Amino acid sequence: MDFESEQVTTILKWIGIVFASGFIGYFGRHLSTIIINRLRRDKKEGQPVKAPHAVNGESNAVELEKARLKLEKKRLKMEEKERKKRDDA
Repeated sequence: MDFESEQVTTILKWIGIVFASGFIGYFGRHLSTIIINRLRRDKKEGQPVKAPHAVNGESNAVELEKARLKLEKKRLKMEEKERKKRDDA
């Protein structure tokens, strides 16, 4: 009988150790994630924000116009493909 109670005590002790280590590990990981996020946020806030600059003296309006023309070209190309599909079918 004494042998069985010793085994139960040992088993319960190991269950307690595993539970405690999991508890400590989980909150340690959570704390480290908080610290890392805080460090990243501070690093990002410390860096100056770079304003977009024009390449070769082009203004933002010219860049926007180029982007608009590119989208228009893609739209026309897609319409052409759709028209070919309808004609082939």
